Amino acid sequence: MKTALITGITGQDGSYLAEHLLTLGYKVYGLVRRSSGNNLGRVSHLLDKVEIVYGDLQDMSSLITAIEKCKPDEIYNLAAQSFVGSSFTMPVLTSSVTGLGALNLFEAARLTKKDARIYQASSSEMFGKVRETPQTEMTPFHPRSPYGFAKVFAHFAAMNYRESYGMYICSGILFNHESPRRGEEFVTRKISMGVAKIKLGLSKEIQLGNLDAKRDWGFAGDYVKVMHLMLQQNEPEDFVIGMGQTHSIKEFLDAAFAEIGITDWAPYVKINPDFIRPAEVDILIADASNARKKLNWVPEFNFGDLVRMMVKSDIELLS
Repeated sequence: MKTALITGITGQDGSYLAEHLLTLGYKVYGLVRRSSGNNLGRVSHLLDKVEIVYGDLQDMSSLITAIEKCKPDEIYNLAAQSFVGSSFTMPVLTSSVTGLGALNLFEAARLTKKDARIYQASSSEMFGKVRETPQTEMTPFHPRSPYGFAKVFAHFAAMNYRESYGMYICSGILFNHESPRRGEEFVTRKISMGVAKIKLGLSKEIQLGNLDAKRDWGFAGDYVKVMHLMLQQNEPEDFVIGMGQTHSIKEFLDAAFAEIGITDWAPYVKINPDFIRPAEVDILIADASNARKKLNWVPEFNFGDLVRMMVKSDIELLS
């Protein structure tokens, strides 16, 4: 039986990954901060199947203790301050958790379980002001937020530990991936929840920022499967993961409101200047051909499936 340690298990990706690894017969440990003890909602249905260990990416001694206890074959680093908007108001915290926290984990693994295979959650936000479209594994980075540059730091730290110490570390450069478990502060969930509230008469409007931003959106449940596939290869390698299609916020609104029979959503959407980022990433679109070829990864859900799933789930949740 293989053993996996997941940091950020209480998040969207962590909960889906835990479910997936359990179906594959893994013993799963989840790293949780003490202050997150009451934030186990996404994994509450798994608490009899996974073992929670306490630790914090900002405290290397706690990571060493956790790794020594779990003795993991695989480590998935999904923990981060992951909301881009908040990274502008908390740049130092974001850099400490998302950037230096990853370095702490790599160093803790080097000292205690050097042969563990490690997955590092990199991000399409590293591309930022894109130099080419679509983006591949070779596209230069130009991050446009503290979250983005913290992820770049972690990405290069992973590369350095792989090349300097011979450790098996892969980075998945994942493009936007959503689900009904997405935090309500993220724009896609803000839309699906807002549409559900309008449908049920609980609200009359949704407040959003830039409606013209374009993203490559997929389903988080599909994306966690490729995290596992990356760690099963003979040699560690970084992969871009995405759908290869781009949609604007307006298109997301079109699809979400169509689910409740509204074709003109303009009266229900208000632009709030507070939600406009200081520096915007205008368009992101993945070229995931390398992952599809080498990992045989084929996502099951498309953009329309994703929007329907999220709106339907939030209507059921609020009902």
